[in-house]
Amino acid sequence: MQARAGLPRARLLQAPAGLTPPSPGPIFRPMPSPAVYLDHAATTPVRPEVRDAMLPLLGGDLFGNPSSGHRFGRAAHAALEGARREVATALGVEPASVVFTSGGTEANNLAILGSALAARDRGERMLVAVAATEHKAVLAAAHAVNHLGGVERIIPVMDDGVIDIAALDRSISERPAVLSVMWVNNETGVIQPIAEIARRAEAAAVPFHTDLVQAFGKVPLSLHDHPIGLATISGHKIGAPKGIGALVARDPSRLAPLVHGGGQQRGLRPGTENIAGAVGLGRAATLAAAGAAEESRRLRALLDDLTARLCAAIPDLVVVGGQAARSPHVLNVLVPGAETGTLLIHLDLAGIAASGGSACATGAIEPSHVLLAMGIPHDRARSAIRFSLGRETTATDIARAVAVIPATIEKVRQTAGSLHG
Repeated sequence: MQARAGLPRARLLQAPAGLTPPSPGPIFRPMPSPAVYLDHAATTPVRPEVRDAMLPLLGGDLFGNPSSGHRFGRAAHAALEGARREVATALGVEPASVVFTSGGTEANNLAILGSALAARDRGERMLVAVAATEHKAVLAAAHAVNHLGGVERIIPVMDDGVIDIAALDRSISERPAVLSVMWVNNETGVIQPIAEIARRAEAAAVPFHTDLVQAFGKVPLSLHDHPIGLATISGHKIGAPKGIGALVARDPSRLAPLVHGGGQQRGLRPGTENIAGAVGLGRAATLAAAGAAEESRRLRALLDDLTARLCAAIPDLVVVGGQAARSPHVLNVLVPGAETGTLLIHLDLAGIAASGGSACATGAIEPSHVLLAMGIPHDRARSAIRFSLGRETTATDIARAVAVIPATIEKVRQTAGSLHG
């Protein structure tokens, strides 16, 4: 380092007298007390059981490459395949169909783009059909197919967020390489009629993919009961770490890989596997499946309580998708007279963690594509707030939230009214 003109070198390198240089490492802001986390649809804490299952893979003797033939590799391979069996059992599929990925986004891309590329390789049309309210990972993958010279069909939904069956049938009649409709919407909690959609796709011999990220562990389900060829899960939505997910691919011949390298995972997702993450996902999947029915009932009671009390305190509150079947953990409301960003800031200051929709869209200026697809006008969509519950949510959390949210909304409304005269 060169000293600036006129200043001794030592003064540039030494802290001023009486001041202690800051220690390296992250700086954590203290949370407001009491703080209530109502954003479980964005991410969830790692479960203690998951952490304990992963620890041996992060140190000790289980560090081998699962593709190696020696004892260290065999031990790692055994841990990886054990995790694959856990995920498969939790979802009701064969272990060979489970492909570990870096998360839900990669799994969705592999399902959509992989299906389109495989169709091109067979000399067929690169056509994909996806619902208008899908996660951005699915929609962006469909757009990518279009950029690669294929065709995307965006299937509209009704005002309640449920897919338009007539439009669905028109898309199926075109024999797309893949049809994708998510089980539970990540922003509204609206549940799609997956059993019916899967039957229609099967009757037309159309491969069907469903994004299970917000459904798995929240609503009881088993892929064994449905003709679903492709399905996505994400670890950090069910108490596993971020950076691990899986795609169920029952017929690998219908997919082309997006990443090229070795032959791991039937060549669909080559590269040395994240064994610790896979083990964590396996344990989280087992726990999520085992407790899904009971957890669904518990969350439904809490969400119904939150909804009823908020609607009673704020009479003009609008529940998005209120007429449709919805997941027990997601509540999306429109708050007339308040803007999403401003309201979220004030809620955070008051100790309530919520969101405006998908965490992947944080910072976006435009309102949610999901709400717009449901026919909600732009100005009303800009007032949406999503509250999402999880395993850690308690009745005390709901009581604390209800004690804060109405007053916060009123404060934001009054401020907005003053600013707009």
